[in-house]
Amino acid sequence: MSEYRIKPWEELTISDDYMFKLIIKRKRICKQMLERILHIEIEDLSYVGTEKVLIPVYGSKGVRMDVYVKDGKGTVYNIEMQVRKPEGDGLAKRTRYYQAMMDADLLAAGADYDRLNPTIIIFICSFDPFDAGRYIYTFENQCLEDNHIQLKDGTRKIFLNTKGETGEIDASIKAFLRYVDGAVTTDHFVQEIDRKNHAIKSTAEEEASYMSYAISLAEERKEGRREGQREERLAILRRLVFMSGMSTDEALSLIGVPADEWAQYRQELEEIR
Repeated sequence: MSEYRIKPWEELTISDDYMFKLIIKRKRICKQMLERILHIEIEDLSYVGTEKVLIPVYGSKGVRMDVYVKDGKGTVYNIEMQVRKPEGDGLAKRTRYYQAMMDADLLAAGADYDRLNPTIIIFICSFDPFDAGRYIYTFENQCLEDNHIQLKDGTRKIFLNTKGETGEIDASIKAFLRYVDGAVTTDHFVQEIDRKNHAIKSTAEEEASYMSYAISLAEERKEGRREGQREERLAILRRLVFMSGMSTDEALSLIGVPADEWAQYRQELEEIR
């Protein structure tokens, strides 16, 4: 497995989730983006749980860089940049994960489940997530037997496609999607984003913050590889010891487990017996 490469600060673009998050932390830009995507007017925005922004949080899914935005009516938004198309239904499952994390964070903030805020998850994809050529795909839950009946659970998922060619979409959002793909545009909204992008990249403090984040991410990925290796070793040991009748020490030696880790593996095998 190849080593994780930390992308140099000067190479970051709007398509990098880290840089994108820095951009949408600017309230004016975030507000305009949401209004143009959703075709609504938003009176004001506030950032929810900003202490988590750009701070590595170690947990079941690793480093998180969440930016939740709440409008004056209580709807909470999470906007994410997606540059790699997962296999199968991986992208849909990813929205399910983000939904779970949003709900967990909102409940942790003291909300009763029957008063959970409406949420909208927006994925900006540098690929066509459903291969239908649309600029935008919007999903809400409805009854399969009668699509006039809406579940009204307060959740919506939106996928924007930089490769889109059909469908109604705001002209500035269309220009933004092209900009994510590297195109130059004269659109005023996108030019404002581009100016902010250049301003951020000229700030030494932002570069230092990015390097700290990137190093934490690299360390966690390395730890994840070690954990995966440990699980693989344990599975092999179980087969050798419990199915092949080999002694624990013989099996440990055979698969090349370092001597200072033998005690740990012995204990885990004993717990399985």
